[in-house]
Amino acid sequence: MGLGVRGARTAFLCLWRLFLLLCGIWTVCSQTTGDGKSLYFWETGPWGRCMGSECGPGGSQSRAVWCAHVEGWTTLHTNCLQATRPANQQSCFRVCDWHKDLYDWRLGAWNQCVPISLRTGRTGVCLQGEEGIQMREVNCALRADGSAADDAICEYFEPKPRQEQACLIPCPQDCVVTEFTPWTTCSKTCGLGLQNRIRSVVAPPLFGGLPCPNLTEFQTCAPRTCDGRETVFNLRVGGWSECMLPPPPPPELTSSAAPARTVRQARRRKGKERKGNRDPEMRELIKNKRNRNRLNRLEDDLWNIEVGYQSRQVVCVHRNGTTVSLSQCPHWSLPETYQSCLMPKDCVVSEWSMWGSCTKSCSDPSVPQGIRSRGRQLVRLPTGGGSECPNLEESQTCEPEGNGVPPCAAYAWRTTEWSECRVDALLSQQDRRRGNQTGLCGGGVQSREVYCVQANAELLSYINNNKDKQEGQSPNGQVPSVPPLLSITFEISASQPVDIRLCKGTSPSTTQLCHIPCPVECELSPWGAWGPCTFENCDERVVKKGFKFRRRTITNDPTGGEGNCPHLVEAIPCDDPSCFNWQLVKLEACIPDEDMDCGEGTQIPQVRCINNEGTEVEKEMCADEVYPESVPCMVPCPKDCALSLWTEWSTCSQTCSSKTAEGKQMRTRAILAYNAGEGGSSCPNTSALQEVRNCNEHPCIVYHWQTGPWGQCVEDTTTSTLNTSSSADKSTCTMGVQTRKVICIKVNVGQVPPKKCPEAPRPESVRPCLLPCKRDCIVTPFSEWTECPTSCEAGVNGQKNKQFRYRVVIQIPANGGQECPDVLYEEKDCATPSVCPGYRWKTHKWRKCQLVPWSIRRDSKGAQENCGAGVQTRAISCRQLDGTVADVVQCLKFASSMPVMSQPCQLPCRDDCQLSNWSKFSPCSSDCVGVRTRRRALVGKSKKKDKCKNSQMYPLSETQYCPCDKYNAQPVGNWSDCILPEDIKECGQGYRFQAMVCYDQDNRLVETSRCNSHGYIEEACIVPCPSDCKLSEWSNWSRCSKSCGSGVKVRSKWLREKPYNGGRPCPKLDHLNQVNVYEVVPCVSDCSQYIWVAEPWSVWKVSNVDLKENCGEGVQTRRVRCMLNTVDGPTDAVEDYLCDPEDMPQGTRESRLPCPEDCVLSDWSPWTPCDLPCTGRGDRERTAFALRLPKEGEDCPVSMQTEPCLLNRNCFHYSYNITDWSTCQLSANAVCGIGLKTRMLDCVRSDGKSVDLKYCKELRLEKKWQMNASCTVECPINCQLSDWSAWSDCSQTCGLEGKMWRRRTVVQASQGDGRPCPSQMEQWKPCPVRPCYRWQYGPWSECRVEEVVCGVGLRFRNLSCFVSDGSSDGKSSIVEEDLCAGLEQAVDGDKKIVLEETCTLPCPGDCYLMEWSDWSQCQRVCVKGQRLDFTPVQVRSRAVIAQEPENIAQCPDQEWQSRPCSNGECYEYQWMGGPQLIWCQRSDGINVTGGCPPALLPGADQSCDPLCDKPQSFCSEEGVCMCEEGYTEVLTAEGMLEQCTPIPVLEIPTAGDKKADVKTSRAINPTLPTTVQPGRVGRTWYLQPFGPDGTLKTWVYGVAAGVFVLLVFIVSMIYLACKKPKKPQRRQNNNRLKPLTLAYDGDADM
Repeated sequence: MGLGVRGARTAFLCLWRLFLLLCGIWTVCSQTTGDGKSLYFWETGPWGRCMGSECGPGGSQSRAVWCAHVEGWTTLHTNCLQATRPANQQSCFRVCDWHKDLYDWRLGAWNQCVPISLRTGRTGVCLQGEEGIQMREVNCALRADGSAADDAICEYFEPKPRQEQACLIPCPQDCVVTEFTPWTTCSKTCGLGLQNRIRSVVAPPLFGGLPCPNLTEFQTCAPRTCDGRETVFNLRVGGWSECMLPPPPPPELTSSAAPARTVRQARRRKGKERKGNRDPEMRELIKNKRNRNRLNRLEDDLWNIEVGYQSRQVVCVHRNGTTVSLSQCPHWSLPETYQSCLMPKDCVVSEWSMWGSCTKSCSDPSVPQGIRSRGRQLVRLPTGGGSECPNLEESQTCEPEGNGVPPCAAYAWRTTEWSECRVDALLSQQDRRRGNQTGLCGGGVQSREVYCVQANAELLSYINNNKDKQEGQSPNGQVPSVPPLLSITFEISASQPVDIRLCKGTSPSTTQLCHIPCPVECELSPWGAWGPCTFENCDERVVKKGFKFRRRTITNDPTGGEGNCPHLVEAIPCDDPSCFNWQLVKLEACIPDEDMDCGEGTQIPQVRCINNEGTEVEKEMCADEVYPESVPCMVPCPKDCALSLWTEWSTCSQTCSSKTAEGKQMRTRAILAYNAGEGGSSCPNTSALQEVRNCNEHPCIVYHWQTGPWGQCVEDTTTSTLNTSSSADKSTCTMGVQTRKVICIKVNVGQVPPKKCPEAPRPESVRPCLLPCKRDCIVTPFSEWTECPTSCEAGVNGQKNKQFRYRVVIQIPANGGQECPDVLYEEKDCATPSVCPGYRWKTHKWRKCQLVPWSIRRDSKGAQENCGAGVQTRAISCRQLDGTVADVVQCLKFASSMPVMSQPCQLPCRDDCQLSNWSKFSPCSSDCVGVRTRRRALVGKSKKKDKCKNSQMYPLSETQYCPCDKYNAQPVGNWSDCILPEDIKECGQGYRFQAMVCYDQDNRLVETSRCNSHGYIEEACIVPCPSDCKLSEWSNWSRCSKSCGSGVKVRSKWLREKPYNGGRPCPKLDHLNQVNVYEVVPCVSDCSQYIWVAEPWSVWKVSNVDLKENCGEGVQTRRVRCMLNTVDGPTDAVEDYLCDPEDMPQGTRESRLPCPEDCVLSDWSPWTPCDLPCTGRGDRERTAFALRLPKEGEDCPVSMQTEPCLLNRNCFHYSYNITDWSTCQLSANAVCGIGLKTRMLDCVRSDGKSVDLKYCKELRLEKKWQMNASCTVECPINCQLSDWSAWSDCSQTCGLEGKMWRRRTVVQASQGDGRPCPSQMEQWKPCPVRPCYRWQYGPWSECRVEEVVCGVGLRFRNLSCFVSDGSSDGKSSIVEEDLCAGLEQAVDGDKKIVLEETCTLPCPGDCYLMEWSDWSQCQRVCVKGQRLDFTPVQVRSRAVIAQEPENIAQCPDQEWQSRPCSNGECYEYQWMGGPQLIWCQRSDGINVTGGCPPALLPGADQSCDPLCDKPQSFCSEEGVCMCEEGYTEVLTAEGMLEQCTPIPVLEIPTAGDKKADVKTSRAINPTLPTTVQPGRVGRTWYLQPFGPDGTLKTWVYGVAAGVFVLLVFIVSMIYLACKKPKKPQRRQNNNRLKPLTLAYDGDADM
């Protein structure tokens, strides 16, 4: 009871809740219909396409406008305010297709990348890079003026380009410096000094990073106290001033000066006049001396050298940097304050000249443009460090101008005629026809030569000749305005070949396939039967001798006509010839004599008259011949013996008769019934049942005509036709004759007199023929001589250079034409030029040393008037190699660098020691033994001075050990390819090379000749020859698979050897064992080829014998054999399986032997043929006739039998069957080319059996098939390669890694089963190793200031010759300068050699900048290992050095410089070390300061600010609060983390909630229109219950129905749970209840 009350209460609660739910739905519906219009608003759709009749602004477009509820569903228009209804139409710009050319998108530049943190307000520590966004303006604009247009116009043609993109902003990079160097020593040895330590910059600050820190650190030091007084004053030398000219001398000094040059020249002329005229040799010597003096003076304006002077200051300075009086430095000797110098003069050039003529002198747009140039003259060369000269020449591209410009020379390819077709080139290696190549035919290859000619040479020659004529005519002469080109007649001749490089485009092919027709063999039919004895000519029967003839015909015409066939007629002499004969057709039935019914009688013959060819003629023609007589016969009476009819005569056993063999024929008959005992004629004995007669009784003497081959076609002397070519046919000229030998042959004997043979079939011995024209050899003219090299260097191996010319044979002579000349190639030595082109500088002697004028330096302390340092100059001239004077411009262009024109010099003072120059070192007697010396001597008064004799200060000799030159040779690099000699083209023994390198005792690379080596190690090698696939010869054809009808026959080859080393591949082998090649062709066997031959029936063997009557049941047998059927009848017996078993005659028959007086019938005749088509309604019959009539009162049995014609039993349909095509069959002498494919016809019976073709022929069935067709077997063309090119220049001019290459190309690709092209199309070998010499600076010396402590001085460096092996990591070693003598003086491409420069030596106490550090490694800007598009840079720096503590404040600022570089590396910075020691290290291992993020410093506080106290949040390594996996961050407007929320599966955002921005992993399309309007509060329904027209959607009714069913289900379950329990015996039916399951598939429209 309690359970029932509890169940009822539960059911009541469920019903109540359902009621409340339905009331809620109704309430909602009532609210939507009862509220005011404030809940409705107008909604608009997108504007449609602009429509209109004209293009442009006159179009209109519309859009949809409807009224919607705030919850998203559509309602009636009356619910919305009509006053606020948006317009549904507007005017627009109608875009047409041609607007695409007028409007286009205008793209602005991307603006600066803005970090995302600036948008979100979220800031943090930047560790690697920050993501940003950059924007640009995109507008539609008119192309003409760039004015703005509506974006819709451009969007009509292509979408609007994006306006923003993601970008990456690198973090600010601080300046990165190296570690400090160790502390320097103390700046003072006593007292208070300073120690310095410095560092250099390796990475500049970028993107707002921190600037570079101090590069120098100072600390004081005091080694010890000073004992005495410190030096506090020092001399400081200033820098030299600019070069100045000395002031002009006072006027009073000019009068006492030396007379002017003009005065001196006048005095000389007067002296000459006094001395009189000298001889010519003396005058020439004087002239040459004057020229030398003029060149030495350098008074030309081109040089204009002026010597000036420079001055400098020398002051005394205190240690604190202040300047004091020179008297404070009394212990210093003052240095020179003046020196000579060259006045700087800039280079001066003239104005540009006019443009020269264009190098292109013809008109053709396809020919590249020409070049014209102009120049300017050199007015003055630079001296004294003046500005260098600009370019003296410039050029530009040009086209010829004017009306009379001739056309350019055009070049075209020409070819010779094709060579003879050669088949032997296609034969494989194993082909046995290689030994005997006669008779080869079929596909082959032929070649020709390709050369280049000038195509319009005749036209250009005509134009030039016409131009010369016009220039030679008088002004009044008339000149045709248009050249009469149509009247030009060119001589038909070959053009002169030119350089093949002048022809552009693809050259014609040099090889092609060709075909030699294979001779067709003569095929003959079998011999026919011998004819009757007849006259040779029935019209002229003069001679009584006659002949029997037999003939055969040509079944396949041979090449060259029937003359190449054997004889077709054979003749046998005979007697009694006749032209007409009676021919027996048949014998009539036997008619008994005297009108009896039986007994002896006669058979009348039926005959016809035939001529000697077997044709029936009128019977009157045979009137002279004996008419055939009647033949006696026997009609048996009832009691007589009955015999069968005679069989046909057998084939004659011999074709002719001789003494030992006679021809015989036989026929037989059999006993069909025996005679009665009395009164009847008895049966003959066995011998009478067989008859034999002679046949072919003519003797075996056979004659025939035999012909020899036709001779050559020769001129017919009987005609007077000249052998001239015809314009219509160039291949034939006239008619000739051919003859051949015709003899009479007696078979098995030989030649006999001609009269033995019949004259009528005698072949002709003379026939006309066509004589081919004579073809003369045609060659091109000789080409021009090739150019000789312009240099004076000898050729290869010191031989003279050669030049050559050639001509090409373009037509080979034939038929007795003029032969080709023997010389097609000529060669000669190049003439050595008398004057070798080339220029060189010539230096003249140095002039007098010029000092600073005494008037300027006389006030300086310690100056002497005629001694000291000065400058001396010399003249330089340009010479050709033969010594003649040339323009200086030529040497500037072609000679080496110009020698110096000035040098410092020293005029010795009285106290100076003067010494001569060093002599050369004395020679060494041998290497590594002894010493060598050089000497110098004191000059003049220095010999007597004691201080000059001090050998310590002025040594007069130098000694050094003799050089010890030891060389070591060793191989280097890899072995080259195997290279064949030039006379071996394909394979065989060659050589491979390995380079040799030679080092001296100091491990420096030297020339290989020092090691007595030519530069290579050679080793023999083998290039294996290709071996083709080798197959056996073809086997014999197998027998046709069928003895009657169509079958196949097969032949095969087997694989003997597979190809290797690139030989010809094998044809397709069988799939089973890959060793055989099969060829299968169809074949048809003649069904009458083998026939059954039955012998006569044997005598009856009566089994049930009536001895008295000799008759009754019996058996007859006969022998049946399968025999080969020939024209002459069956000949040889063969195996029985070759004959058709269905057609085999019976060998045994059982029948009844007629008794005497019984009727005897003949054998049954063949069945009559059935009428076609076989419908099953017709009959066929066979008959017999009575050979012996029965006795009176008895009848003969039925003599006719019939049977119905049934399809495929005794009535058949016939049709032709066509076989498949055979493979392409070639001649036995052919390799490939045109062949013949055949197919066969056979006759097929309707039951599928092949039968003799006669059955189909008798029905005259249509044969519509082509039985033979030409086909082509692809020729096995081997790959043909060009010759190897010449070796290329070495890939490197020096070093160990140089290679030379040579290449070849494919001239003819392989075809078919030809030999494939090899893979090696290029070969290399090492270059001889040559040392790499180069000029290289040595290190700068220390700054030197003469005789003082500090100031402006000089530092020097040397230019030395270095050698290396050319590798990137190879070391360089210094060598003698003579080895670099052939190189232009340049260091790393810089021709300006600087060996000294000014420097500053700091005074004690100065604070100064150090020298620049080395450039750092090239570094890229990278973020997270990704290279950004910033130029890589490298940096160098200068640190500050201080010496006095009190001068630190006066130190200059430190400096650093950066420059772009290439191939920069990405470096990363990382904190290293442990808890006690931490440092920053770059990824290349350098310890640095800066670069490592301070936030990642180990032990540093990396907590987030503010703390991450939100649930499921944590502080990342970057110091940013983030959410755990599965949660997403909700950020405030300031970018701070507010909460971590689970990532939702279905998200319904709240409109208007600006409190937070929820990040999701889903991308939202910003272009889609939203249905939530601003200012509207509420949620948006994703499932809209109302349609656009305001009615409920169908799925709402579905949901209501589902709710109703659910309610019924719940009530039913409550009822079942609350009712009384049933009786136990009836509870078994509860298992029939099944739960009801509802499934929702997610369909929104349900």
